[in-house]
Amino acid sequence: MAGVVVLAAPAVVLRLTGTHPSPVPGMILFGAGVLGAAVLLMWAAETARRDMSGALALALLALIAVLPEYAVDLYYAYAAGSKPEYAAYAAANMTGANRLLVGVGWALVVLAFTLGSRHIARKRGVPPEERREVRPVLLRRHHRIELGFLAVAAVIAFIPALVGEIGWYVALALIFLYVLYVVRIARSPDEDEEEPVGVAAALSALPTEARRVTTAVLFLLGAVVIFACAEPFAESLVNAGSSLGIDRFLLVQWLAPLASEAPELIVAVVFAWRLRDADAMGALLSSKVNQWTLLIGTLPFAYQLGGGSWSLPLDSRQTEEVLLTAAQTVLGLAVLVDLVFRRREAVMLFALFVVQFVLPWHGARLFLSAVYLAAGFTILFLKKDDLLAALRTVVQPADARPDDGGGGGDGSSGNGNGKGKGKGNADRSAE
Repeated sequence: MAGVVVLAAPAVVLRLTGTHPSPVPGMILFGAGVLGAAVLLMWAAETARRDMSGALALALLALIAVLPEYAVDLYYAYAAGSKPEYAAYAAANMTGANRLLVGVGWALVVLAFTLGSRHIARKRGVPPEERREVRPVLLRRHHRIELGFLAVAAVIAFIPALVGEIGWYVALALIFLYVLYVVRIARSPDEDEEEPVGVAAALSALPTEARRVTTAVLFLLGAVVIFACAEPFAESLVNAGSSLGIDRFLLVQWLAPLASEAPELIVAVVFAWRLRDADAMGALLSSKVNQWTLLIGTLPFAYQLGGGSWSLPLDSRQTEEVLLTAAQTVLGLAVLVDLVFRRREAVMLFALFVVQFVLPWHGARLFLSAVYLAAGFTILFLKKDDLLAALRTVVQPADARPDDGGGGGDGSSGNGNGKGKGKGNADRSAE
C-alpha cells in the first residue's frame, strides 16, 4: 500500500504547489497519480464488499472502480464546451476505453485462465498431453442480465454513429438503461460472493471498525488524487503529443484508459489465474455495461455544463471510431451470450483489436466495422436462443425459468481438464 501512496504523492504535491511540469514529465507524473488513485479505489471497493452483499453491490462497486476513467473523459467533454477541439478527445477516450476492455481485457482473462489451469494440472501431476485440455471460460447464469442490457445498449449506441453526435436523447436513453440495469441487478437473487485477493483480502480480514475506517480513508484518498490529477493528466496528454511528435488523439485514446483501467484488469487476471473465471469476466462485463451506458450518457451533459450545446458533436473520424466500437460491442456480446468464452473467440477479439493499428488505408475503420458486424451477427444468429434468453432478463429476473438452455451454473469451478461444475458447457463447446 505504501508503494501506491508513493506512486500518487508526486502528482498531488505538484497540484497543491501549483507547479506545472513540462508536458512529457507531467503526463508521466499525473498518469502515475491516476493509476495510483485507481488502485486505491479498487482496494476500497473490494474491501467494502465485506460489509455488503448481493449483485447490486457488485454493480455499484464496479462503477466505483472505473471512476478514474470517468473523471478524465468528463473533463474532456466539459472542456470541449469552450475548446471545441476537445470534443474529439472526449470521444477518443471513451472509444479507447471500451475497445481496450473488450479487445485486450477479455482476452487476457482467457489467457490467464488457460495458463492457470495448466499450472495447477502440472502441480497435480497431470500428464502433459492432458494439460492442453483446458475448458473454456464460463460465466454464471446471472451474467445474462449484463448481456441483455449490453445488447440493448449496443443498438442505441449505433445512433451517434449514424447522426454524427451524441445527442441528449441518446444520453437520456443510456442513463435510463443504466438505472434500469441497477434496479434489475438489485432484484436478482444473491450469488456466491467473490473472495478478495491481495491487499483487499488483507484489509477484509481486519476487525469490523478498523476495516470500515480503512475503507473510508481509501475512498477519500482515491477521490482526492483523482480530483487533483484528472485535469492536468488530460492536458498533459494533449500537449505531450505535440512535444513527442505523436498523434495527440492516439495518446488520449489509448494511454489514458490504460492507466485508469490497469488495476481492474490486473485483478481480473489474478482471478482468472486462480480459476475464478466467472468472477474475472463478471467484473469486466459489468465495467463494459457501465462504460457503454452511463459513461456515454454523461458526456453530453458535461459538454453542456462546460458551455456547449446539449449534444456532443462528432467529426468524421470520431463517427467512424464510435461505429467501430459499437461493432466490436456486437461481436463481444455474440461470443459471450451463451455464457461460454472459448479460446478461439478470445484470439479473434484480440486479433481484430491489433489489426486496427496496422491497416494503412483510408476507410480501414469502416472495413473493420463491417468485419466485426458480419462476424457478430453470424454468431448471434447461431446463438439466437441464448440472445433471447439474455434479452428476457431486461424485463424479468434472470432465474425466472428453471433452465433456458445454455449457461454454465456457477461457471467458476472446474480443473484444468474441464471437469467439475460447468462441464456441460465445456462439453458442448469443446475446441
